[in-house]
Amino acid sequence: MNSSGVGIGPLRIGEPIEHDSFLSVLKLRGLAPEWRFETAPTDGIPEATTVLAITWQDGVLMAGDRRATAGNVIAHRRVRKVYPSDEYSAVAISGTAGMAVELIKLFQTELEHYEKIEGTRLSLEGKANFLARMVRGNLALAFQGLVVIPLFCGFDEATRTGRLFSYDVVGGRYDELSYATTGSGGSEAKSFLKSEWEPDMDKARALSIAVEALVAASEEDAATGGPDLKRGIYPNILTVTLEGVDEVSDSELAEVAATVLEGRP
Repeated sequence: MNSSGVGIGPLRIGEPIEHDSFLSVLKLRGLAPEWRFETAPTDGIPEATTVLAITWQDGVLMAGDRRATAGNVIAHRRVRKVYPSDEYSAVAISGTAGMAVELIKLFQTELEHYEKIEGTRLSLEGKANFLARMVRGNLALAFQGLVVIPLFCGFDEATRTGRLFSYDVVGGRYDELSYATTGSGGSEAKSFLKSEWEPDMDKARALSIAVEALVAASEEDAATGGPDLKRGIYPNILTVTLEGVDEVSDSELAEVAATVLEGRP
């Protein structure tokens, strides 16, 4: 094993390569990244919270605050928690930040690998199931406190609708028809969305309630960071529609955040 904790083994010549998974190719060669701990060093490891996703008339919107904490300390103020996973889907992370980012990068590579090998994109249902399997693969470390729980959303080209999926720590996958949240401030954000979400919202309304849900969470949860107008720190937000994944710019979010903060009770 090298210093990064990645085991390097010999190439097993003559064994077939399973093209259904990029990770299986790495494992066949002993190159798959692994986290191995007898006792997980949970103290001082940055954790990323809070993320949410909501459906709107043209698709799905996914948002995350920018704060990562290590115990009672703010570890980072500009963490990115929402990522495009491919052209028509996005994924958001909560939990142990370093492991979550690694999981997302591997997930992105898996989808790209499948498309190159099969010549077509994996279905949205297939992507959601594959991510569930990856979360389940982290179960042993989750029991030691190194938890990764994502949200996943995408535009289903077959039904021409936006869909979103939530997960639990053991890899359970759940279809959500309206909104979903996870992370330490997830319950507060969900309570806000429960009262404000509407099925036929336009983009402006969806942006407004997503930002306000994160602000509501930050008012109750110290690990969640609200918009910081002075420092220019705004939530990380992506929309997924028939046109694909699009990131909402900071300039657009600055106006939304200012309006939301001014209107808070």
